[in-house]
Amino acid sequence: MQGGITRLARGLAIAWLLIVLAMIAHQVQFWRGSRLDTDVMALLPTSERTAAADRVLRRLADSVAQEVVVLVGSPDWARTRAAAQRFSQATAQGGTLLQPVDKIAAFDFDKALDFYRPWRDHLLTDAQRQQLQQGNPDQLAQQALTRLYQLSTGPRLTDWAADPLGLWQDWWLSRAAVTRVQERDGLAALSGDGKEWVLLTYHITKPAFSVSGSTDYSDLLRTAGAAARQGDADVRVVAAGIPLHAEAAAAQANFEMNVIGWGSLAAVLLLVWLAFRSLRPIVLVGLSLAIGTAAAISATAIVFDRVHLITLVFGASLVGVAEDFGIHYFVSRQALPRATPPSVMRHLLPGMALALATSVVAYLALGIAPFPGLRQMALFSAVGLVAAFLTVVLWFPLLDRGALRPTRVSNWLAESLARWPRVRADRRTALALGALALFIVPGIWQLRIVDDVRQLQSSPPALIEAQRLTGRLLGTPSPAQFVLVRGATPDEVLAREEAVKAALAPAIRRGELAGFLAISDWVPSAARQRADAALAGRQEAAVRERVARTLGGSIAAPAASPADAVLTLPAWLANPVSGTLRHLWLDREGSGYASVMLLRGLENPAVMSGIATAVNTVQGAEWADRIADLSFLLHHYRVLMSWLLLAGAAGVALLLAWRYGRAGWRALAPTLLAAAFSVAVLGWLGVPLQLFSVLALALLLGVGVDYGIFLLEHPGDGVSWTAIVLGAASTLLAFGLLALSSTPALHAFGMTMLSGVGAVWVLSPWFRPLGRHASQQQAEQG
Repeated sequence: MQGGITRLARGLAIAWLLIVLAMIAHQVQFWRGSRLDTDVMALLPTSERTAAADRVLRRLADSVAQEVVVLVGSPDWARTRAAAQRFSQATAQGGTLLQPVDKIAAFDFDKALDFYRPWRDHLLTDAQRQQLQQGNPDQLAQQALTRLYQLSTGPRLTDWAADPLGLWQDWWLSRAAVTRVQERDGLAALSGDGKEWVLLTYHITKPAFSVSGSTDYSDLLRTAGAAARQGDADVRVVAAGIPLHAEAAAAQANFEMNVIGWGSLAAVLLLVWLAFRSLRPIVLVGLSLAIGTAAAISATAIVFDRVHLITLVFGASLVGVAEDFGIHYFVSRQALPRATPPSVMRHLLPGMALALATSVVAYLALGIAPFPGLRQMALFSAVGLVAAFLTVVLWFPLLDRGALRPTRVSNWLAESLARWPRVRADRRTALALGALALFIVPGIWQLRIVDDVRQLQSSPPALIEAQRLTGRLLGTPSPAQFVLVRGATPDEVLAREEAVKAALAPAIRRGELAGFLAISDWVPSAARQRADAALAGRQEAAVRERVARTLGGSIAAPAASPADAVLTLPAWLANPVSGTLRHLWLDREGSGYASVMLLRGLENPAVMSGIATAVNTVQGAEWADRIADLSFLLHHYRVLMSWLLLAGAAGVALLLAWRYGRAGWRALAPTLLAAAFSVAVLGWLGVPLQLFSVLALALLLGVGVDYGIFLLEHPGDGVSWTAIVLGAASTLLAFGLLALSSTPALHAFGMTMLSGVGAVWVLSPWFRPLGRHASQQQAEQG
């Protein structure tokens, strides 16, 4: 029988070796492809209501994913132009890293004129429409005659006859007014904040994300900015763009992964050395951690195709949990020198398996919420734990040869358990629990709850401010708030866009909005085109008649477009003139079509509810606020996870009762008290409670109960306590370092785990049972 078990163990060890070799091959392929994601929005769920708009906005982000925008400004245009030239020369010295893009030359105005010219009489602005509807023909004729006299060096009389009121010219001027950027001395220029600015646009030539955390673009832009200023304090250089955020995220994540991952690994190995004074435990524990991390990355990449940067930062803390299995094994080997490695493993396996199950369930609880990022973290951590566990169980009994002598540290830790107090029905216990309550209750009372999606933002504040300033100066609409318009046909979508603009006209007059970015500005609905053509044609005919009578002759009317001929959306989409706005059209969306309208100048959150109300009065139109939607989802899943956390605690209680009977409460009580303590710490420190804090409590439930399980499995012998102390110390270091993360969500997660694990470490031996367990004799006999 014993030989059969040995052969089975060797067969499983070989099978695990083959799986590990396959993981190594996958790791080589993964890191060569660098399938890493830096987009914060990829972490977030997509609601059914905004799924269509999300696809458009992601397409918009993709179109500028390789673009860096730089604004060079000063109070004087001549100084601005000179500074911009110095900046361009400095970036050119960086080789091909940044390729300049001429935005002025990118739009072919002559081709756009040729495309729209057949529909000249179909295109009116709101102001022109109002002028023609309210204007007296005699007054309009006088204006047209004045314009004719002013064209002595301009268009011929026949051109005037085609457009006597200058409607075509004014329509193009209104289109140009949509952007604040104008051509000046061959440069893209604008004015704002008391400065004259030059807009410089660059295209990056290599991925902004770098596994090494390099900041090539930022370094080059910083050098070029210094060259542009050249000691002139009035010259300001502002750089923004998705590549800069991605580069900053990569650099920060590289730093945090090194600090958290390598820092916690070094701490774990140092603890192992102090406890065992042997190279063998260090090598084998390090091996289990390396295999666990590799398996986690491979599994996440296979399931999700890409691994998010924040997942790697979060996963770096896995080191502080996965080493518990190896440490527990070697502590038992040290305490049982006459026992064989397989017998020690058989003795430890029930408790280790139960501890693994509670930890994996806690990690997988993170994946209940439909957050892609949370599901990545859950899968990453659960697979990493299982892989580390299998490495310990299947390989350690085969690779571990030789005895481990007790050290001064291990003896001291084992003996310290006897000096630890227990919970008793006495005055000292009552005073201790009372002091704990005096800390917990006020802390929870002053706790703040914040469900803000911006808690996931980790870009440097200076870069965020530069992005906001650039958007404000350029008048770029924010993609966070928009209007989603649906219709059965493309023309119905355009008509509903026009209805939305009419509904929001009062907001523009009040200064709450600056305008729109909408397809219907460039392709009006068929009904609007026909109505405008009829209005313009009727008034222009009257104007030509009156002017001709004044001049004493006749003016031939130009050839008009057929009455039913209109500019269609497919024709516009098929022409290059639609390039800059094509991303706002969704093609077929379910049983119909849809488009997105972006709002310009929406900076006051207080007016958004009124704008949302006005938009929702239009059939087929829907106001979408991604920040509000996602923050609501964070709130919803924080509440949901809080209830699931309570259900999980009840489930763990039943599992412990099944295994230990009425003594099961001793494993759960320390974790519940520690959870309350960690929440109180957040309140005292002013760290807001959010979804990630609740998720940390779910993880604490799985990790903390392990300590109670080990003390119930092997009560009073000091060996399990040594393993608990070493494991908890490494877990504290891992999550303590995670609390240093610049990402607010990870910081809150780390703070919750740091205080919670520390508390459960201190409280678990309080609740250990009074009886002693003959674990040593059983293992040696096994």
